[in-house]
Amino acid sequence: MAAKPAYRRAIVKVSGEALCGPGSFGIHQPTIDSIAKDLIAARALGVTLGVVVGGGNILRGVKMSGESLPRPTADSMGMLATVMNALVLEAAIERLGAPARTMSALAMPQVCETYERQRALRHFDDGRVVVFAGGTGNPFFTTDTTAVLRAAEMDCNAVLKATNVDGIYSADPKIDPSAQRYDRLTHQEALDRDLKVMDATAFALARENRMPIIVFSIQVPGAIEAVLRGEGRATLVGG
Repeated sequence: MAAKPAYRRAIVKVSGEALCGPGSFGIHQPTIDSIAKDLIAARALGVTLGVVVGGGNILRGVKMSGESLPRPTADSMGMLATVMNALVLEAAIERLGAPARTMSALAMPQVCETYERQRALRHFDDGRVVVFAGGTGNPFFTTDTTAVLRAAEMDCNAVLKATNVDGIYSADPKIDPSAQRYDRLTHQEALDRDLKVMDATAFALARENRMPIIVFSIQVPGAIEAVLRGEGRATLVGG
């Protein structure tokens, strides 16, 4: 028999960089379709799913901020980039046969729904994959923090952090071949070791809400489904 899902409700955090596929910028449709298929397969397990998308494939606000562009303005531009990513992911999920809905923390009613917790919960109850866009709607907060925040608000059991590596390492394994890989960490250990896979605010919020974070590689086909079954290669942050 197939293993039952380890989590009944989860937020999947997908970075903007993951959406550009083999390129370094923009949207790679085959990659979008692959992620959408994985989300649909995970949903078929009976898991309620939300997705938080980043915008780094289009624009990273924190890198653009400086003397000529205030951080709040740059971050607002980054939030708009996440809306574009959310819309293309929503379209792919629906084209492949599952209901989805984009909800943005920035109000743009001509484009998508504005995020409102009770409405998002109703979408969950109706079986839709909710794609959360616009970050928290505020500058100075990352989409990693958004993922943990939405997970807490939506009564989720876990945050699934999709990256380009198969877990958390002591350093970037692509740069440092001797980097140590962790199978399991506490939230406090992740904070104390200043691990860069998520920002400190996200780890602290997860610790306060006792929210496990599972870090895995989105490059592996079926990775989201495997993580939800408690299988696959990943690092668990919790406790």
